[in-house]
Amino acid sequence: MELQQMRYVVAVAEERNFTRAAQRCHVVQSALSHQIKALERELGVPLFVRNSRRVELTSAGEQFVASARASLSAAERAVADATGVSGELRGELRVGLIPTVNALNVPATLGDFHRKHPAVNIKLVSGSSDNFMAAIAEGHMDLAVLGLPESVTPRGVQTTALAREPLVAVCSTEHRLAPQPRVSLEELARESLVDFPAGTTGRSQTDIAFERAGLTRTVVFEAMTTPLILDLVRHGLAVAILPGSVVPEDPQLQCLPIGEDGPVRVEYLAWRDFNPSPAAQVFLEMLLPHTEI
Repeated sequence: MELQQMRYVVAVAEERNFTRAAQRCHVVQSALSHQIKALERELGVPLFVRNSRRVELTSAGEQFVASARASLSAAERAVADATGVSGELRGELRVGLIPTVNALNVPATLGDFHRKHPAVNIKLVSGSSDNFMAAIAEGHMDLAVLGLPESVTPRGVQTTALAREPLVAVCSTEHRLAPQPRVSLEELARESLVDFPAGTTGRSQTDIAFERAGLTRTVVFEAMTTPLILDLVRHGLAVAILPGSVVPEDPQLQCLPIGEDGPVRVEYLAWRDFNPSPAAQVFLEMLLPHTEI
């Protein structure tokens, strides 16, 4: 069994598609399919169930992929450790970012890191804090910026708090609430709102605030990106509740402070404190020069 075969299986498992997996691995699809079939013959069990429309892991495939990921991670770490002795940093750096990062300029730091360590393969992923914490704890991600409700403690990861910020209501300057100096949760509960999808940590701090106040709100639009949320607000379709620091100066937008019972978000930098890779250690030190891991 070769590491390349493991990479092919993991790629198909994550992409759920042989064509996309082949593109990701920079190989023709026929070669990738041949290697996976050869591996299945060697193992004596099918790893995937295939038809013309979909690809799914078998039970044996699920077990194999979990072990393959661990083996690939160990192999990458071995290469990084060996080459690190010569002074050249190699391997992979996997970073997660929520859509509303404002306490750190991660892209700028990544650019600086890449110029200093061009042999490191950087993987940047956008997503939710819950998924990032799980990925870091399982060793699939090196570090991430999280945004969590004030009442939620990060779990399974090492963290440092970057910022604590009350959320604000964001409406069109043509909206009836715009002239007010502030707004209450009770008033917002009567509005049509736009927010991140239900179940995401980007939305949870607002859900918690309304629940604690005994209020029910109406979310008429769900979106995963801040620009889309703000576009809906600009056109008068809904009111948003966001960290004020992610709302740009815009003559079409008005930010209103929310009463004392309004939601509060804490932004964290999170990382894996057990045996972090050399690339992760260097990047974390660039983000937070005085942090020890």
